[in-house]
Amino acid sequence: MAITTPTQVLPRRATKIVATLGPASSDPALLEQMIRAGVNVVRLNFSHGTAEDHIGRAQMVREAAHRAGREVAIMADLQGPKIRVGKFVDGKVMLETGQKFLLDASRTTLGDQGGVGLDYKELPRDVKPGDVLLLNDGLIVMTVDSVKGEVVNTTVTMGGVLSNNKGINKQGGGLTASALTAKDMEDIRTAMAFQADYVAVSFPKNATDMEMARQLCNVAAAEYRHKPHLIAKIERAEAIPKLLEILLASDGIMVARGDLAIEVGNAIVPALQKRMIKLAREHDKTVITATQMMESMIANPVPTRAEVSDVANAVLDGTDAVMLSAETAAGKYPLETVIEMAKICHAAEGASDVGLDADFTGKTFKRIDQSIAMGALFTAYHLGAKAIVAMTDSGSTALWMSRHLVNVPIYALTANVSTQRKMALYRNVRPILMDASNDRDTALVQAENHLKKRGIVQKGDVYAITCGEPMGAPGGTNMLKICRVS
Repeated sequence: MAITTPTQVLPRRATKIVATLGPASSDPALLEQMIRAGVNVVRLNFSHGTAEDHIGRAQMVREAAHRAGREVAIMADLQGPKIRVGKFVDGKVMLETGQKFLLDASRTTLGDQGGVGLDYKELPRDVKPGDVLLLNDGLIVMTVDSVKGEVVNTTVTMGGVLSNNKGINKQGGGLTASALTAKDMEDIRTAMAFQADYVAVSFPKNATDMEMARQLCNVAAAEYRHKPHLIAKIERAEAIPKLLEILLASDGIMVARGDLAIEVGNAIVPALQKRMIKLAREHDKTVITATQMMESMIANPVPTRAEVSDVANAVLDGTDAVMLSAETAAGKYPLETVIEMAKICHAAEGASDVGLDADFTGKTFKRIDQSIAMGALFTAYHLGAKAIVAMTDSGSTALWMSRHLVNVPIYALTANVSTQRKMALYRNVRPILMDASNDRDTALVQAENHLKKRGIVQKGDVYAITCGEPMGAPGGTNMLKICRVS
């Protein structure tokens, strides 16, 4: 398969791709090829590996991105609470439907056909008779018969193979495990040591979980003068009624369909996904759609038609990014999976409806910088401009623009490399690092020259550009100019 070279131009694609780094993608040359093929954000899964492993992988990502000539964001995905069974004598047991099985929080010996210990010691206090427990991603189902001290007595209602350390979910939610564990707190310090651009928080139940995570991140990152953006992974039933408050306490959300589907039921998830994408865009937050998007490509070189439709529908709904997990971490075809996903995103975007006028109907904007951003979108769209250019320090102007689905590419020029990396997740935003003069007129000339040099605009093209005075002041965007390249 031909690999994209630095001089080749990839098809313009608005939707971003998050790829998980793992054994299958840890070769530096392969990772560079994946970035060239379209990876915008690299996910480091803190459920596996040591602090030294993650620091080394982050360095590898930065070096691969540099060789590819494309800046990418790094997302540190925290493990969260270990709601799992313990280990078995033979590594696994075969459970038959109808058999009795003990989940014993006090057990110190390895498990067998009759029962197993628990990594999650609070389970006996979180369940009652009649509750339904789903193990191993819902492939095994047990009903709680009784709770006696530290022992949960169950009947297997759907059998199968249960192996070491498989996860436990309670149908309908209700497990009290804290979203942030001692391990997560240590992992936050590790992630801030290499200035992770995003931190994904697993299993948050409410805004307080996200506020605590932000405080821990800001304290750990203070010595590096860094502030990561926080992504709330929506994967608990309890998070759904609190969705808006969690969203407002975060910089973005992840539609984490695996655990969420186990807790609320598979049939409910598609509608929830659409609701979450819509809500995130309405409140100027980013959103990632994740879990099993190209699952068959773990073993096969092409996706199923159902997977193609799944990715395309997330794109059509307006997700910022689609995520690959085991497909790139452990699959046989990590590079091919990225290439296929990029193709699907590009094709789906070509069929997207633009409803920009409807977005503005009845809306009022109280902030000057936000009004300028919206004015640039509206004007560029109706003029048929070649590009929208945002000169930004914090990235806020580009974020606001990216919340509306338009076919005009947004180029965000910033002198701040941390801002550039964070904007790698924003839909339809191409972040570009550029030092600009503090003089506005000089900066505008520099910006146009930069765009011409990159082949983004050429003689006769019309583009819209926003900036602020004084230059470089966060939140200072107060000017919109429509330019024709001479």
